[in-house]
Amino acid sequence: MPDTDPTPTAPGGGLVPAPLSIDGPYRSAVRLGEDTALAAAPGTEDTARWLRTTLGAAFGLPLPPGSDGATDTLALTLDPALPAEGYRLEAVTRWGVRITGGSPAGVFWGAQTLRQLLGPHAFRRAPLAPGRAVVLPQQTIEDGPRFGWRGMLLDVARHFLPKDGVLRFIDLLAAHKLNVLHLHLTDDQGWRIEIARYPKLTGTGGWRERTKLGHRASPLWDERPHGGYYTQDDIREIVAYAAQRHITVVPEIDIPGHSQAAIAAYPELGNTDVIDTTSLKVWDTWGVNPNVLAPTDNTLRFYEHVLEEVLALFPSPFVHIGGDECPKDQWKASATAQARIAELSLAGEDELQSWFIRHFDRWLADRGRRLIGWDEILEGGLAEGAAVSSWRGYAGGIAAAKSGHDVVMCPEQQVYLDHRQHHSPQEPVPIGFVRTLEDVYRFEPVPPELTAEQAAHVLGTQANAWTEVMDSQQRLDYQVFPRLAAFAEVAWSRLPAPADRDYQDFTRRMAVHYARLDALGVDYRPPGGPLPWQKRPGVLGRPIDGAPPNV
Repeated sequence: MPDTDPTPTAPGGGLVPAPLSIDGPYRSAVRLGEDTALAAAPGTEDTARWLRTTLGAAFGLPLPPGSDGATDTLALTLDPALPAEGYRLEAVTRWGVRITGGSPAGVFWGAQTLRQLLGPHAFRRAPLAPGRAVVLPQQTIEDGPRFGWRGMLLDVARHFLPKDGVLRFIDLLAAHKLNVLHLHLTDDQGWRIEIARYPKLTGTGGWRERTKLGHRASPLWDERPHGGYYTQDDIREIVAYAAQRHITVVPEIDIPGHSQAAIAAYPELGNTDVIDTTSLKVWDTWGVNPNVLAPTDNTLRFYEHVLEEVLALFPSPFVHIGGDECPKDQWKASATAQARIAELSLAGEDELQSWFIRHFDRWLADRGRRLIGWDEILEGGLAEGAAVSSWRGYAGGIAAAKSGHDVVMCPEQQVYLDHRQHHSPQEPVPIGFVRTLEDVYRFEPVPPELTAEQAAHVLGTQANAWTEVMDSQQRLDYQVFPRLAAFAEVAWSRLPAPADRDYQDFTRRMAVHYARLDALGVDYRPPGGPLPWQKRPGVLGRPIDGAPPNV
């Protein structure tokens, strides 16, 4: 038997998110070494490949094929009696480790737990001590998630994140048992997905001439052109990479607001009877943009063609169409828009936006998909089959759930990770309310106003990372971590009421988890505040004082 890894393992492995139950750990040890075999039952092949490329690489273990029941074996198996994403992990001295899942996804989440139990070295890409076996205590863990939608929005429109960065983030989501990546692909500041039928969307709309540095009131500019986009093959790769990790990629194509990049590429999409849309460029600053789509048949056909290509790339049952922050001033001034309101006997501009949303709700439903949009889609009447991302607070989600619509809770006052993490002036580009690690840990996705029947419409929860002031992977890491770890526990674990949650226990487990993030190369915010290179002196933010309202 090779030497064993001397790295001590914390009780329970310092697991994040916390599992339902742990029997143990006991003093007896289970060793995985050069002779350990990997037995994969049908349906668990993706997890077997993942284990060989992660644990195999981290510890130099070959993990050859084996058979369940043999000694010195890491076995993967399925048991439909378990919840779909639930798992049971058994580490037993006399034979090895078995991970049993209620589905292939459950097996994968169990493998993520195993990786955490094996210590921070398991998160490296090459062995620090080749030839040493790795040890974990004998124990049994039973686990499963609270919510089926455990997501994060990644805004690649404001600041483009190259494909490798997206793949890295998928791995970070998987490490925290999050299973939805909401990819915000289009906005006023850039169009990030190749559409073969409309090449100007990326040729013109995929880059901007310069970029505002900091909040929109800042006098500073980055004069470098900024841009980039994902080819359709890039998207196929991202989706396949995520699927192997049991993560669904939900695309967002924003309409009818947040559309200046599209209008800059194809001016006929805008309200041409109100402004000279040929003069518009991809927007270089932040805020709510007045230039919105025209409510014409041409616009509808254009976005139908766009969505045809999007559906061919993303198998997600949900497609996000935005629907937020759509100023109505141009529609009020547009004879074309007013004629459409009269033609459809609509009450006004809010119902005109509802008409936009309802059109694509029906269009997507006819193709076996579901529309999801920001809570503004409630205004003017909610489309029949639509689900709501409740971002302005809880109120939109409460209203939607009470009317029988599905909801993803992501209130900006609680889980917008672009908001600052501390009141200190040293925080880089401070935006919004202070949302500490503890604040996020005490976030509760299901409002008490909902009955049990209404609460069943809460599909889950999502943290959002808008990147206006996150212009690099380093800045993104700083804003998102470690708060995403707290959010992951909220989304996965069955925690008590917010005031009763054991935050001290969570911080003890985070002390172990920080070493994992270090091994992964995550440039998180340290508990003591930003390191010198994480600060952005002189770049203006927009801090909001006081506690966020519970709305």
